[in-house]
Amino acid sequence: MTLGALALMVTSMVGAPAGQAHTGGHEAVFCTGSAHGRYDPPLTLPSRATRVHADVRYTCTTGGGRIIPATSSFDSVATSAACVSLSGAGGTETVRYADGRRSVIAIDGGTVTRAAGVLTILQSGRVTEGRGKGHSVRRTVTSLPQQLPTDCLASGLQDTRSHVQLEILP
Repeated sequence: MTLGALALMVTSMVGAPAGQAHTGGHEAVFCTGSAHGRYDPPLTLPSRATRVHADVRYTCTTGGGRIIPATSSFDSVATSAACVSLSGAGGTETVRYADGRRSVIAIDGGTVTRAAGVLTILQSGRVTEGRGKGHSVRRTVTSLPQQLPTDCLASGLQDTRSHVQLEILP
């Protein structure tokens, strides 16, 4: 995966808005928001294990069209990450809804694309606890580089800002 993939991984899925389908007693949830992510240690040219943490602010739509704010934290460890590649990264996202509920999500797969300088990662996983437990998740993160590519040669890439969509399927 590319640096963009890593940037996208740390921050938010494509699908129909939640609330349009109810199956098995679970309401779909569709969230959009923005994320700020950090790399520890910063990404440089040589690959190394890297921790990724992102804080996300969402606006979510639940069954019946109810809109509810949410915050999230995303954590991952890439076994091999550099400015130009990423491997071995899954992750966990904990979404805290303003109504007091939460969803713990295990991200276990993803693909990365880059077009016209925009990096996009499509991720999949499942809810392991809370709202939507047992249901599939799709997550889409899009990001533009926030630092110059030459930063890879000096201090390394330390953070990213991204747009995130998260969907808990019915």
